[in-house]
Amino acid sequence: MLLHLLFSTALVLFASLTTPPSHALAQPSDRDQPGMIPDPADEQLDPRFQRQVVFFRSNEPPGTIIVHTSERFLYVVQPGGRALRYGVGVGRAGFQWQGLLRISRKEEWPDWTPPDEMIQRQPYLPRWVAGGPGNPLGARALYLGNTVYRIHGTNQPQTIGSAVSSGCFRLVNPDVVDLYDRIPLGTKVVVQQQPTL
Repeated sequence: MLLHLLFSTALVLFASLTTPPSHALAQPSDRDQPGMIPDPADEQLDPRFQRQVVFFRSNEPPGTIIVHTSERFLYVVQPGGRALRYGVGVGRAGFQWQGLLRISRKEEWPDWTPPDEMIQRQPYLPRWVAGGPGNPLGARALYLGNTVYRIHGTNQPQTIGSAVSSGCFRLVNPDVVDLYDRIPLGTKVVVQQQPTL
């Protein structure tokens, strides 16, 4: 009985320490919310952002990833003038970038360690979050070169189609799992602010 009481007290104390203060719950959705677990119904995207095959003109070889940040889409080039298109969340103002990188590492249910720069901007963030459904990196992560940027899942599916991140590209978990299974290490990733004609 005493052991049960001690365990219950420890559980309540742990819950109170890990629950964010009420002002943190009211923060805008552009903030990372570690611990929030999305409802599967929330991962049903607006049809515009749902994964689909589209016509796509590119000089890049099949298998290349092209991110159009202004459109909020990630494309995987396919043969025959087509691409597999995913809706994504992109970097917010001041955190958008463009360039050419390669997938350097892949991880299932990755742990999240916010970079020092992010901690300085958002000091309320935890210093480390174990992989799992409440992790802001979601179900999978594909790391871009030796940068801090990733293509990853999310525990905030409502942010897909928005400019919300600190420079990473986020997909709903079913989409990032699909992408992860298709994309090998070394895949070329082209990040563009505006699509080319």
